Amino acid sequence: MTFILLLEQLFNGLQFGVTLFLIAAGLTLILGIMDFVFLAHGAQVMIGAYAAASLTSLTGNFFLGILLAIPITFASGFVLEYVLIRHLYRRDHMDQVLATFGLILFFNELIRIGFGPAALFSDLPDLLSGFVYILPDTPYPMFRLVVIFVGLACALGIHFLVSHTRMGAMVRAGANNETMTAALGINIKLLRRLLFAAGACFAGVAGMMLGPLSAVEPGMGEPLLILSLVVIIIGGIGSVRGAFVAAVLVGVVDTMGRVLLPVILRSFMGQAAADGAGPALASMMVYILMSLVLVVRPTGLFPPKG
Repeated sequence: MTFILLLEQLFNGLQFGVTLFLIAAGLTLILGIMDFVFLAHGAQVMIGAYAAASLTSLTGNFFLGILLAIPITFASGFVLEYVLIRHLYRRDHMDQVLATFGLILFFNELIRIGFGPAALFSDLPDLLSGFVYILPDTPYPMFRLVVIFVGLACALGIHFLVSHTRMGAMVRAGANNETMTAALGINIKLLRRLLFAAGACFAGVAGMMLGPLSAVEPGMGEPLLILSLVVIIIGGIGSVRGAFVAAVLVGVVDTMGRVLLPVILRSFMGQAAADGAGPALASMMVYILMSLVLVVRPTGLFPPKG
C-alpha cells in the first residue's frame, strides 16, 4: 500500500462524500425543516441522471445537456410538490412513508417505459476526460476533481442560501412557527414548494455527476438514499453543516475501508476471502459509525439550534 494510492483513494472518498452531500442536503431540509418523510428522494437522483444523459445524447454537447437538465429537475420537484406532496404535510409519517414509497415504484416503472431497462452511458468531453497531476507522477481523473469542486460550490451555496438570505430566514421562521410566519404575509405554501424543488434539484445534480462515473439505470438512486439517511442521522436532522461533515466522513470511511480492509485481512486469511470480506466490512463500518454517534450524541454531531 503506497502513499500515492492512499492519496488517490482519499480524493475518491472526498468525491463520493460531496456527491452524498448533494443528495443529503435537500433531504435533511425536507425532513428537518418541513418535517416530511420523503423516501422517493433517490428517484430525483435518477431523474437528474436520465435528464442529463438523454439531453447530452440529443444535443451532442455534455455541458449543454447538464445546463438543460438542471431546470428540468427543479421543475420535476416543483410539480411533484404541487400535485401530491402538499396534500400529505398534515398526514402522519406512516402515510408519508407509504405514499413516497409508492412514488419510488412509480418513477422506476416510468423510466423503464420511457427509456427501457437497459442502462445509459454518458461520454465525457475531451476537456473532462483527461487527468490532473495532484502531485508529481500522481495523475487524478479530471472529472472526479470537477465533481469535488461542484460539490463544494453547492455546499457553500446552500449554506449561504439557508443562513444569509431573506429566503433562508423565511424558511427557518416557517419551520419554527408556521402560523405566525403566514400571519406576517409570507406565502408558506410557495416557500415549501420552492424548498422542495431546490432539494430535488440538488439531488438531480448529484445524479448528473454520477452518470458519467457509473451506469444510468432505473433504481440507481435507492442505495444512495439509504446512505443519505445515514448521513443526516450522523450530522443531525435539519443541519446543512452537519450533513456536509457527515457526508465527507461517510464517503472517506467507505472508500478507505474498501481499500485498506482487504489488505489488513490478507495478513491472516486467504486473498480470495479477504477480497470478499473487505468490501462487506467496509459497508458495515458506515453503520457502525452511525451507531457510535447515536450512542454519544443522539441528536447528531451538529444538531440545528432549537
